[in-house]
Amino acid sequence: MDDDAMRRFPVPDLDDLPEDLRERIEEETERAGFTPNVFAGFAYKPSHWRAFFDYHDALVDDTTLERHEVEMIIVAVSGVNHCYYCNVAHGALLRIYAKDPLLADQLVANYRTADIPEKHKTMLDVAVKLTEKPVEVGEDDLQKLRDAGFSEEEVWDIGAVTSFFNLSNRMAMFADMRPNEEFHTLGREPHDD
Repeated sequence: MDDDAMRRFPVPDLDDLPEDLRERIEEETERAGFTPNVFAGFAYKPSHWRAFFDYHDALVDDTTLERHEVEMIIVAVSGVNHCYYCNVAHGALLRIYAKDPLLADQLVANYRTADIPEKHKTMLDVAVKLTEKPVEVGEDDLQKLRDAGFSEEEVWDIGAVTSFFNLSNRMAMFADMRPNEEFHTLGREPHDD
């Protein structure tokens, strides 16, 4: 694991971690070809690591949203929050899942001018409102999502993903987590399919 994964807290050695964390980190490293620094950073406190990744996995595995829609929310919210780690890491995931080398950069800069359908602009309007002005989110916002074509479960998931990644952004910034260099170039090649 990279000692520079975060700058404000020590990054633990992989060999010093509980077995369940080591196994999951090794699986992720094998799958990705590198250890995403968020795995190394959150390993500072194993009980929090488990809770964080259990909830993360539930959000991306148990949703009726498309994976690229989940990543769109994460990137738009992270852009508003100026979270360097998530802008870069989830920008890469969005490029891969959406098969679009430009979309993540558009969403980070200003999702309102991105080349996305109105349905997704509505989704991101609500996600950004929940991020910037949570006290102002009301039934009318949920109705806008329903009117845009999102199911009740999808409306819930939009709120859950937004809320979780606001937490993630804040912890990444608090600990000064740094994105892996590999994330900067992933998914930048155009896809023909």
